[in-house]
Amino acid sequence: MSVIVVEASRLSLDDVHQLWLQLQYNLVSFIVFSVVLVFGSTVYIMTRPRSVYLLDYSCYLPPSHLKVKYQQFMEHSELTGDFDESSLEFQRKILERSGLGEETCVPEAMHYLPPRPSMAAARQEAEQVMFGALDKLFANTNVKPRDIGILVVNCSLFNPTPSLSAMIINKYKLRGNIRSFNLGGMGCSAGVIAIDLAKDMLQVHRNSYAVVVSTENITQNWYFGNKKSMLIPNCLFRVGGAAVLLSNRSVDRRRSKYKLVHVVRTHCGANDKAFKCVYQEQDDNGKTGVSLSKDLMAIAGGALKTNITTLGPLVLPISEQILFFVTLVAKKLFNAKIKPYIPDFKLAFDHFCIHAGGRAVIDELEKNLQLLPVHAEASRMTLHRFGNTSSSSIWYELAYTEAKGRMRKGNRVWQIAFGSGFKCNSAVWVALRNVKPSPNNPWEDCIHRYPVQLNL
Repeated sequence: MSVIVVEASRLSLDDVHQLWLQLQYNLVSFIVFSVVLVFGSTVYIMTRPRSVYLLDYSCYLPPSHLKVKYQQFMEHSELTGDFDESSLEFQRKILERSGLGEETCVPEAMHYLPPRPSMAAARQEAEQVMFGALDKLFANTNVKPRDIGILVVNCSLFNPTPSLSAMIINKYKLRGNIRSFNLGGMGCSAGVIAIDLAKDMLQVHRNSYAVVVSTENITQNWYFGNKKSMLIPNCLFRVGGAAVLLSNRSVDRRRSKYKLVHVVRTHCGANDKAFKCVYQEQDDNGKTGVSLSKDLMAIAGGALKTNITTLGPLVLPISEQILFFVTLVAKKLFNAKIKPYIPDFKLAFDHFCIHAGGRAVIDELEKNLQLLPVHAEASRMTLHRFGNTSSSSIWYELAYTEAKGRMRKGNRVWQIAFGSGFKCNSAVWVALRNVKPSPNNPWEDCIHRYPVQLNL
């Protein structure tokens, strides 16, 4: 446009007259060209993918009176009278190897003797977590609740009526035409699914804000039986939640922290073993809990392989893609014993947010992806400080990286989570600036103590 303006300023009256004569002689061509240009520009503007920006996010920090230490956990489990000696010893061993620290939190109902799980207590836990995260989010961004056009809430095991999304709408008096969604039963990877749903909604609705709330509810889902595979969640899952504010408004780019680049979702539910490896059921005594299969890590590894096969071509440099392809062809044509080439994802990402599902999950991904200890640090420290907070753990990990001052403009972040079904989901973000931790970062009172030395 600048060149056209400069050239037009040099035209004399005779030049303009000659140009007009040329247009008259080629009027049909000129009209056709103009129509095609306008139509093509309109189609491009209307159908191009809209950028999705992350303005900010907030993680819930439970009050200190909800903290539970190892010894307190074991004493409490023994005093309830629900667990036999074998189950108590099993829980003790799981806790010792879990990677959890002494400051993780369980809901208030679990601190009583006997515990008091009820619908009212579960609602109270949900309200404290969701509203606690949202209050900080709205305060940090100065966005009014009534400006929110899209709301997505995910919680796997607690789905009351009215829904959790309706509880938020009622609390903050959100507008009547809000597009609200409540995702249930989708496990620890539902946070990425919620981001993907919000992204799709932001492609349709212009100039909109979307809020994603990811949490889990423990109060009514504590297992009081003696089946070993169903006792593991008691030892790992803890209170936590996160709220994320997204926007598709171009004016919000300057104040946003990140831009969403890719979301890749993998579902292995067609396989019976994968479908049942994380399964809510009743034991022989009619007590409900979530059972974790011994095949869980093998199934997670297969889901990860499928997921990165799709993600790799989107993010890896061409040199890594060529090496992977050449090795694959050589394996097929010449020698079946050739080990498949594992792409170096450290060349594609600067930071890794691996779902803090447990020490074994982090160990497996660190090994399979050939990561350095620093790449898994945020995940291990999140597991140590907060435990497995389900779908929100990837946000505590991102907050850890920010609190350490490591996030620089242009850095790429890989959030990867696993969940029941069985699913493996990835989200890729790019930092739009040097990101500093927001006020009330969940790590602000303890980041100076991390990383801690773990007995692995």
